[in-house]
Amino acid sequence: MSSHIDLIDLKIIETLGENGRVRLSELAEVVGLSIPSVSERLDKLQKKGIIKKFTTHVDERRLGFDIQAFVWVRVDSSKHYKSFMEHVLREEEIMECYAVTGEGSHILRVMTHNTGSLEQLLSRVQSWPGVLGTNTSFVLSQIKRNTKISSDIVRRNLQDRQVLAVFDEKKSRK
Repeated sequence: MSSHIDLIDLKIIETLGENGRVRLSELAEVVGLSIPSVSERLDKLQKKGIIKKFTTHVDERRLGFDIQAFVWVRVDSSKHYKSFMEHVLREEEIMECYAVTGEGSHILRVMTHNTGSLEQLLSRVQSWPGVLGTNTSFVLSQIKRNTKISSDIVRRNLQDRQVLAVFDEKKSRK
């Protein structure tokens, strides 16, 4: 399946990033296409894996998760990678996990109700096979959390990679 997308696809992605619950009729109006055309484009973007899922952005603190932290984890070698990932996937308080370069091998974004529950989570993580240690940074406040991807930056990236479809804008609106 071709990975090429055009400027209308980018506008759809950008608009959904602002509001994932936008009605198809509103989305069609924004991009200047019919509702069936927008629906077809959404299906194609999902099939290509560009749009992975529609989700809700939740304020965890309003749900009682007063502690958010980033935990840098050092795992001793790749032989423990599969086990480490299995443990990460089972822990509901681990919201995100990234394999990284630098000080540790992974960064976890975690949320817990209080420092006691964080201490228990850290104890579990530190007991996993291959974990050499952790370093935790508490989140004091959130400055930016973005779900919107700017169509301008995507356009520049795709043009650099030569996968942005070149089209006649007048023809594409018909």
